[in-house]
Amino acid sequence: MKLDLLAIAAHPDDVELTCGGTLIKMAERGYKTGVLDLTAGEMGTRGTPETRAKESALATKIMGVSWRQILGVPDSDVQASRQHKLSLAAVIREVRPRTVILPYWDARHPDHYHASTLGYEGCFLAGLKQAPLPGEAHRPFKILYSTAFVADLRPSFVVDITQQYEKRTKAILAYRSQFLPKVRSKRKSGVYLAIDELVDQMNQLARHFGQMIDVKYGEPFLVKELLKVEDVMQMGVRSI
Repeated sequence: MKLDLLAIAAHPDDVELTCGGTLIKMAERGYKTGVLDLTAGEMGTRGTPETRAKESALATKIMGVSWRQILGVPDSDVQASRQHKLSLAAVIREVRPRTVILPYWDARHPDHYHASTLGYEGCFLAGLKQAPLPGEAHRPFKILYSTAFVADLRPSFVVDITQQYEKRTKAILAYRSQFLPKVRSKRKSGVYLAIDELVDQMNQLARHFGQMIDVKYGEPFLVKELLKVEDVMQMGVRSI
């Protein structure tokens, strides 16, 4: 399969939270989208890998994603090791994405910032003809960094996900073991985690970034290179 857009993240549900609306929007436009979860989320306090796999399958269907796999990196030990880079590079050669979304390289969770490095270096390695990998060398044309967790960082651009917001919410809440406090209260877990408020925080951030481009909801991205503009008369977002 040849993908147009591949999102790479550390854990199941990371993609849904950070760039799920963008994946939905691109799928609705006819692009082939994919997700590579580096780990199965097996170290999570709530849920099991089996439960999260079922939840991930539902979220994948909701988002209209064409392809999704788990790389098999140990949860809580994501590292840009040679072994993991080769494994990821082999996937890149297999699905041959034009554009890749990676987590922002500065994060609280070590798995997230290591995922950013691993993703970039794996994409680079996939393009080396002499790399000890099957398949034809391939390197993505564009790498985007999702900055949805960072409210005070000015992104390079924001994608309008207003029309996709409701579906994105459904994809996030497909992870019932993680994000449905009413279900948890019935189980009387009594354990408070940072994820208990995460959905609300991500919704607030989507509204925040949407306001930056004069729409209701948005998802922000950063690129390291300049963006090329062909027609300055067609640029969006009013200046004054």
